[in-house]
Amino acid sequence: MCRYLPAHAVAGDAMIGMTVADFYEKTRERLGLQTLCRSLQARSRLVTSDINRPQLALTGFVENFLWDRLQIFGETEIRYLNSLGEEALGKALSQVLGFSIPCIVVTKGLDPPPGLTELAAQNGVPLFATEMSTTPFVQEVRTFLEEAFAPSTTVHGSLVDVYGVGLLFTGRSSIGKSETALDLVERGHRLVADDIVSIRRKRSNILIGSGNELLRHCMEIRGIGIIDVQAIFGIRAIRAFKRVEVEVNLRDWDAEESYERLGLEEQQSTIVDVKIPLVAIPIFPGKNITVIAETIALNYLVKAYGYHPAARFSENLLETIRRKRTLSRLAEGDPE
Repeated sequence: MCRYLPAHAVAGDAMIGMTVADFYEKTRERLGLQTLCRSLQARSRLVTSDINRPQLALTGFVENFLWDRLQIFGETEIRYLNSLGEEALGKALSQVLGFSIPCIVVTKGLDPPPGLTELAAQNGVPLFATEMSTTPFVQEVRTFLEEAFAPSTTVHGSLVDVYGVGLLFTGRSSIGKSETALDLVERGHRLVADDIVSIRRKRSNILIGSGNELLRHCMEIRGIGIIDVQAIFGIRAIRAFKRVEVEVNLRDWDAEESYERLGLEEQQSTIVDVKIPLVAIPIFPGKNITVIAETIALNYLVKAYGYHPAARFSENLLETIRRKRTLSRLAEGDPE
């Protein structure tokens, strides 16, 4: 059975996704979009980062037509439609435009087939054109939509690029996250964000952190106030984005708590449904958190290259114990 909404129906919750009008304003220069009909009603929305080329739907097969996506009419679709007679053309266009599709983009600077502009206007479907070839357009629009629809969250903490590893410092307020980040910057590492870290999940389950637009690369240091890291340390002390790879949770020292001593049992943190390593660091006066942070980053890199120090230490320890047991058995009853 064919599942679709008539052109006058609204697909899903009106607050879901991005309006087509907003999409047009944000991408018209990047994608070279031109409007062919002024149907940019608020009800027209993009609700997914996926796109579709309605080739089969134009031939009449609409059972699996992905109507809720941005529709692309490339050279294949346009040449097929132009090959049809007037009646068949009208039927093909009416069938596709009978769905509540969010918008249509005609690529490669091609002229839309006769009747497409009029039907789009009648059905309230935004129609755009671009000079870009279809493949580059698909890549660009997909990149934009994936960024726009990426699951995201904000974390109270500091994100620093330490030896190329994105360390996210978390912990209670005033425990020393900003001071640790500042010390790392002074030692030549790069600040990404402080206080508020915006984190987005990419399609390949990669977490990308960035700073707040208002705060940018400013930091609040208690006793000093707001400082501008770029102005003080230079452009090399900052970066706009960084992959979040390890969470470093700063905690108050608790003599009753049993802290990890060997590193064999690795903890994990979950951010936007993505698991990353979690290292809990107890804080007490005199502890050099900066050097520990650098060691965490280097240890992460060592593991990434296939060497696990704690596991190797455990293997060597077990091998030493086995060797001693073997020698002990050989020496039994042999006084020499």
